[in-house]
Amino acid sequence: MKNRWLTILAAVICFISATGLSAQESQTDNFTKASGLYSGGKYKEALDLWMSIYNTGVRSSSLEYNIANVNFKLNNIPAAILFYERALLLKPGSEDLRYNLQIAKTLVVDKFNEIPELFFRRWYDFVSLTMSTNTWATISIISFVICLISLSVYIYSSKYSQKVIGFWAAILLFIVSLLSVSLSIHNRDLVYNNSRAIIFSPQVNGKSSPDNSGKDLFVLHEGTKVTIEDSVGGWFEIRLSDGNKGWVPSNSLEKI
Repeated sequence: MKNRWLTILAAVICFISATGLSAQESQTDNFTKASGLYSGGKYKEALDLWMSIYNTGVRSSSLEYNIANVNFKLNNIPAAILFYERALLLKPGSEDLRYNLQIAKTLVVDKFNEIPELFFRRWYDFVSLTMSTNTWATISIISFVICLISLSVYIYSSKYSQKVIGFWAAILLFIVSLLSVSLSIHNRDLVYNNSRAIIFSPQVNGKSSPDNSGKDLFVLHEGTKVTIEDSVGGWFEIRLSDGNKGWVPSNSLEKI
């Protein structure tokens, strides 16, 4: 009976592995096919294939970069900016991504004087995005385990030199572990719970309250990047790059 269940379990594992490999091969084939369609100027067909991969839950900077490029070719500027921004969250050091994003932004109607982010905040965002959420979490766990080992060396070693090394190593590794946890959480918030969004409506009025009777405060056009501050019903309170705030319908924008 035991051998029978082991055989069934092995068969299930093999089936799942084969299914996963088949799906991955299919996605790779679709990506390559879409690249060929893009090179041949068949942008709509290429977009459909790349989006079919994206809609399965695949997230990669190269995929989102290509989706952004093909949307730019199709003159869908809001979607191009959205996917350039999403790709940058996965590959923040890419000069090509930043350059193409800036080109797309020149086609946006709205121009605001931006309030610069604090230097520390900007670099904290950048560092947290250099590795994935899981990678930072793994570093944290490994650092904490080695910290415990170093601490045991400090407690149980009879040699003074080993005690000193164990003590300072434990402190350093504990700090690294805490910092890695913080970076892991921040990376998850930036990539999966981003409060920034792109306006997709051709034109939308920012209201003084979350209803149509509110006073018009400003007018926004598609492609403008905003930060979501709050939500009530079908409305988002947004903050512009110049610090102004207002309410817009939730269906007028797309979260990064």
